Amino acid sequence: MRITSKPVLAMLGLVLTLVAVTVSQAQNRDQSLRGKLEQAIEVASQGQLKIISLKPTPLSTIFEVELNTGEVLYSDISGDYLFAGDMYRTGDAGLVNISTKAKQARSLTKIAAIPVEEMIVFTPDVVKASITVFTDVDCTYCRKLHSELDQLMAKGIEVRYLAYPRGGLQAASYDKMLSVWCSDDRKKSLTQAKNGQNLPAGDCDSPVMAHHALGNELGISGTPALIFPDGTVIPGYMDADRLATMLKIN
Repeated sequence: MRITSKPVLAMLGLVLTLVAVTVSQAQNRDQSLRGKLEQAIEVASQGQLKIISLKPTPLSTIFEVELNTGEVLYSDISGDYLFAGDMYRTGDAGLVNISTKAKQARSLTKIAAIPVEEMIVFTPDVVKASITVFTDVDCTYCRKLHSELDQLMAKGIEVRYLAYPRGGLQAASYDKMLSVWCSDDRKKSLTQAKNGQNLPAGDCDSPVMAHHALGNELGISGTPALIFPDGTVIPGYMDADRLATMLKIN
């Protein structure tokens, strides 16, 4: 039978108490820092900017501040200073852009949280890679990309569409996007809308504006915007051959 001495138990209790105190202090510090930054940012932007995430970085005195526009700033631990730019880690392999990797990880996490049934997905027989595309049915280059679906399918590239009516609710394409996402056959309706055909008015609880809000969080301002499997955001049109090359598809 193993016997644990009282001094060891006492030491263990002390360690657990210190850990609990440290965690509590860190939480209080983070809340205080967030409150200070939120007040400063909202006053400076007249309420247009909001903090949606505050996270520690590999530097113990520097925090990552993500805004609702997709922009990322950095703050010192006091909250007295904010600065923009990329953070790099040095090493034997050279420079590693920590900011880019963090942004890619955020993109993947947010995209993964979207139910597949909210998307319009075109899937080839054999999937070699998947891209998520924020699209607008009136966008010229969105239509061009969509016209190459057969080529993309042949190359094994799955295309998962999200709605991004440029201009949001005020966009001329908003009602068309609503019609697409409210239709019984979204794939067919999306193709028809991108071909300039008129669709019946849509009336449903659609995810169109939720997708638009997500696009804004990812820093998207135009369409098409492509999200690669590693979380890289590619703004603008890219032809099927170049896409396959960048996705490393033979």
